[in-house]
Amino acid sequence: MKITRVETIVVKVPYRHGGPPTGFGGRVWTTLDTLLVRVETDDGLTGWGEAFGYNVIPATKAAIDELIAPLVVGRDAGAIADLSLYLQRTLHNFGRGGPAIYGVSGIDIALWDIAGKAAKRPLHRLLGHAGRDAIPAYASLMRYGDPALVGRKTAEAVERGYRHVKLHEREVPAVRAAREAAGADVAIMLDTNCPWTVTEAVAMARALTPYDLHWLEEPVWPPEDYGGLAEVRRATRIPIAAGENAGSVTDLAHMMDARAVTYVQPSATKIGGVSAMNAVLALATSREVAVVPHAPYFGPGLLATLHVLAAAPAATLFERLYVDLDASLFGDLVDAVDGRMRIPSGPGLGADPDPDVVTRFRAT
Repeated sequence: MKITRVETIVVKVPYRHGGPPTGFGGRVWTTLDTLLVRVETDDGLTGWGEAFGYNVIPATKAAIDELIAPLVVGRDAGAIADLSLYLQRTLHNFGRGGPAIYGVSGIDIALWDIAGKAAKRPLHRLLGHAGRDAIPAYASLMRYGDPALVGRKTAEAVERGYRHVKLHEREVPAVRAAREAAGADVAIMLDTNCPWTVTEAVAMARALTPYDLHWLEEPVWPPEDYGGLAEVRRATRIPIAAGENAGSVTDLAHMMDARAVTYVQPSATKIGGVSAMNAVLALATSREVAVVPHAPYFGPGLLATLHVLAAAPAATLFERLYVDLDASLFGDLVDAVDGRMRIPSGPGLGADPDPDVVTRFRAT
């Protein structure tokens, strides 16, 4: 079964989050942008992947169109591990993290979709089904900056059935407001997106201790300072989480070996797709580190992550970005009902993107 064509499609879907304009990476988001990767084979099967993403989509799209697609057309679609390794070795001069590996991730996810379709089985059954038909989700709030609004959105998420809520804030008053709104029985997590030195992070962790955080995520700049992150972990009772900025499985292994985290957070659309997620799960199991993937997506990356977690050795949480979309590529498969995400049961990823939604919101 040979790969005959690779196509990239950008979809921009408007969304609502119940607060003032906000976003990440120095840009205000008015849409949630998804880079779809469509892979066709000479057997007539088509697979869908997703490559990271958001502000960096133009660079990732160019990497796939100009670097990766010419390398994969004509290759065996079933030799997923061999093709992934070939791409990484061929493209390593262009970055072990960033658009090149993001593009490899999209291809890998699409090939696993094809593998499931060829076998007429859902992906999680190819990976080793663990008997789960749903995964508990946490509400991953946008960054608001206003403690009163943080409290209201936290309370709203709890009312919708979430028992875990993650903030993207950097000040104690916002965390206090969330804890007061949620009560003592709801887990509160805090993702700070790498703002502090080690000394600052330790001080902030101590200031945050009264609010019983389930984890403190990415408190140290630069994110690859695993020794510094380990120092923060040793200095506080709050569990530490990180990993979304890691560029490879090797980076995540170094993070775990440094004993920097209680929770490791690989991203399927960033580090090499389903194949890389499986490798991280194996490494984390051997090191007794919990895996809670980074997954604020609404494309095939969301479905791929659900399948990986359905087959994972240990039960864990799924990150559901707490927004309301104007349209969904996968219908209600992207929705958390009573705080739980349903595992798709169709072959491959379980569903193809809705062609009407793709046509309506396609940017290029």
